[in-house]
Amino acid sequence: MTVLTVRVKPNARQQKAICLNDGSWLLHLKAPPQEGRANQELIALLAQALGVPKAQVHIKSGHSARVKRVEIDA
Repeated sequence: MTVLTVRVKPNARQQKAICLNDGSWLLHLKAPPQEGRANQELIALLAQALGVPKAQVHIKSGHSARVKRVEIDA
């Protein structure tokens, strides 16, 4: 089990995931931060970037914040 720190930028023009030097991630999401759409897109994008199924990615804290703690079950 791995816990990552993820910073989210919703309403971006392009969807991309960037791993920073300190081990945290910066995710640019197209989805707006309404009704959990950005969180769903975060899970899908991070799972794709890490090569794991979406079912193994869980948001542990920060559901309504831009900085989140995400748990990866490996």
